[in-house]
Amino acid sequence: MDHRLTAEDRKKQLVRIGLMMLRDKPIHELSIDAIAGQAGISRGLLFHYFPSKRDYYVAVISAAGRRLLRVTKPDDRLPDDEKLREMLVQFVAFIARRRTAYISFVRGAAGGDDYAVEVYDETRAGLAKRVLTYLGIPDVADEPASRDYLRVHAWLSYTEDLAIEWSGLPEDDRPYTADSLITHAIEALHTLRKL
Repeated sequence: MDHRLTAEDRKKQLVRIGLMMLRDKPIHELSIDAIAGQAGISRGLLFHYFPSKRDYYVAVISAAGRRLLRVTKPDDRLPDDEKLREMLVQFVAFIARRRTAYISFVRGAAGGDDYAVEVYDETRAGLAKRVLTYLGIPDVADEPASRDYLRVHAWLSYTEDLAIEWSGLPEDDRPYTADSLITHAIEALHTLRKL
């Protein structure tokens, strides 16, 4: 392990290790000793880069939120309806691939960890803004009290929960394919908007 990393590179390395470990266990179960060991540094040195365990967790969970927004961003050249589908394809695939980590992200927020709640809310707002843009009403993204914003926000929760439950089933027991789940989610969105 190269001990001459810049402070910024070392912080990025430690966050990457945290993200990797987050695949298998919830954020609050990440072992600082194991993370430091993986980086080839002492526990004390980790706290040189992150003043507290909480600061480290905030950095990891923020990186997880940014990663979700990055991997679900569709190709800008697609028409809006295809952007929506592509975003959902990536969203469902992300949840299915990183189910344990994703559940810990959601439950961390649901459990009221302030930092998790804040990151989760920012991530959800980012996804809602995208959906509203693809629906042709981007101005609504800045109006959280509007009916359209509230519906899209709630629909994201529905779609997220559907993907979490679906991806937890053995493949042979899943009532539909990923593609039909996405088609269903899009139909649900359009139905909700008419209510």
